[in-house]
Formats: sequence, C-alpha cells, structure tokens
Amino acid sequence: MVNFNSDFKIYCLEALPKHQSTILPSLEKLTLQYGITTIYQTCDSIESLETNLNTLLFEDRNFHEYEIIYLVFEGFENKIKIDIYNYSLEEIAEIFEGKLKGKQLHFANTMQLNLDTETAQYFLDITGATAISGYQNATPILSTFLDNLFFSLCYDDDDAIKITKILYQKHYTLAKKMGFTLYY
Repeated sequence: MVNFNSDFKIYCLEALPKHQSTILPSLEKLTLQYGITTIYQTCDSIESLETNLNTLLFEDRNFHEYEIIYLVFEGFENKIKIDIYNYSLEEIAEIFEGKLKGKQLHFANTMQLNLDTETAQYFLDITGATAISGYQNATPILSTFLDNLFFSLCYDDDDAIKITKILYQKHYTLAKKMGFTLYY
C-alpha cells in the first residue's frame, strides 16, 4: 500500500533535454511506488534556472514541503552544464545563497559530484542546505534506480548516515560502482 505523505515533495529541475526526458518516467514511478509528490521543470539557461528557483521560492505556497531539490544536469569536475556554459558549484551556491534552508540538493549521475570537505562545507554554508548528494563516477546508466531508492529512504528517515548505510546495504555493488556520496 502506498503511503501518501503530503509534507514530502521533490522538486526536479532538468537542463532542457535534446531528446525526450528519461527522468519523467522515473518520477512517475516514484509517485506510484512510494506516494512521493514530484514537480518537474526544465531550464535552458542560467537565467531560467534562477527563474524556476525563484518561482518555487516565492510563488509556491508549499515550498516548505519540498525536502529535496533534484537536479538533472550534465557536467564534470563539479561543474554543471547549462546550454553551452559550465558553472562551478561555487557559482551555483551563490545563486542559491540562503535559499535552501532545510533542503537537500541531489544531483543525478549526469554530473559527477566529487567535492573536497572544504568545498562541500562552503556549499552547505552558503545555500543553507542540510545536505548535498550525488555520484562520483561516470557510468553508462542513468542513476534513477538508486535515486528513487535514496528518495524513498529520505521519505522514511532524515538521518543521513543511516540513509547512506541502508542504500549501500541494499545495493552495494551499484552504489559503489556509481560512487554515491552524501555531504552534510
């Protein structure tokens, strides 16, 4: 039986795909399987990223219910690619400055997240986020399977160490190969 918790929502923002999004079916499955409400938006520039975030922050009366901001962007070396430009996580932190209090930021494996402790702490301090998570290794498969498991674990618990431990216990080989990591 699906447990619908109206106080737990995920906001997914994807760089405008050149082809049909592969994330949408995964988000639908997340809703059907776990009862987690998801909102999906796309962006094609840094300006539309900021516009989408500001709309969420200032126009969505239920913003406090979004626990996870799920970003699906291509990228490498802790930089996300939007249109033809690459933005460092430090630049992204400045865009999100103080706007993510109480939120977790999760990156799909389309961008490799491999932060040193100082950069992770900077990002968390500037944005106000409680955690940032993603994958360190480039793999030929999309991370939606592990993402959905991670989201379902976050739905049930808010202990970052416990969530990571359970994720690795359930799917050690895949989590290790993809390099799932969580900074808090």
